[in-house]
Amino acid sequence: MGIGPTETVADHAADTPATAQEIAGRSPTKIALDRLRSDKIAMICLGIVVLFVLIAIFAPLLTRLFGVELRGGVPIEDTKADSFPIIGPPDYGFTWEAPFGLAPTTGDDNLAEWFYGARTSLFVATVATLVSTVIGIIVGLLAGFSRGWLDRVITFFIDVFLSLPFILVALALSPIIVSRFGADAASLERWSMFSLLFVLSALTWMTLARLIRGEVLSLREREFVQAARVIGVPTRSILFRELLPNIIAPIVVSISLGLPTFVTAEAGLAYLGIGVAGIPSWGQTVNRAVDYFSTYPVYLYAPVIGITVLVIALNLLGDAVRDAFDPKTRR
Repeated sequence: MGIGPTETVADHAADTPATAQEIAGRSPTKIALDRLRSDKIAMICLGIVVLFVLIAIFAPLLTRLFGVELRGGVPIEDTKADSFPIIGPPDYGFTWEAPFGLAPTTGDDNLAEWFYGARTSLFVATVATLVSTVIGIIVGLLAGFSRGWLDRVITFFIDVFLSLPFILVALALSPIIVSRFGADAASLERWSMFSLLFVLSALTWMTLARLIRGEVLSLREREFVQAARVIGVPTRSILFRELLPNIIAPIVVSISLGLPTFVTAEAGLAYLGIGVAGIPSWGQTVNRAVDYFSTYPVYLYAPVIGITVLVIALNLLGDAVRDAFDPKTRR
């Protein structure tokens, strides 16, 4: 509608305050977060992930609240000849004393193992994701911004690590670290955790590094980077203050998709015998429960269901984050 002959521009603008508010500018990050909040599936998955995080953080409190504990062994009067406990599954009905039953031979409460297993799995996944992301960012920035021989050397090392078979290297490297430094029980627990984190972090940063290198190659010739170089801004500042903020979106997406990968990787490596020692984890429970599946299936179902629900929630949330930060996607 046009402005009438007796109306001024100011009068017309005053009559349409809503229009002025609608055209207010929004940053790309705010647009992405608004799109993420409008995704109901993403919000449900975020709630599930937050629930698992709270379980991991408050595992000791939850074990006391449910009256379960990691006993490290069952007294002889509470164990049958076949090593199964005399209360709860597999031979007896449900009991609140052990809602998920007791572990054969050890007598540890399966619900307590489930709580602490969630803590271990999330801790391993979070630390491995953060470490591999930091390595990938630094290597990718250096490879993309450098020129000549340095770029070729870094790219060569990225390709070399990409060519390494993950499972074979993990099976070979982790036992060497544990046997070399894990001499006693206390150090065995510490070094088994370190070897697992080292294997997961050192063999998974390459994809992000190549992605960031490609982004930096397209950004390093832009005017703001050239201007910073002309006025003498140090290379470190150009990398972390000029280039890094412009590639946050792929980094966030990589983190969101890397967490479920590391959760399943921890469980898979534990099943192969490469995992934390002396600490409950879902992978270790699965490894022990496989032998009892025919007679005690609940022992296996509990960690498998936990892994499945957490991984599905993280994957769906990661897909939603990727779609929200992708400017070409409209949902």
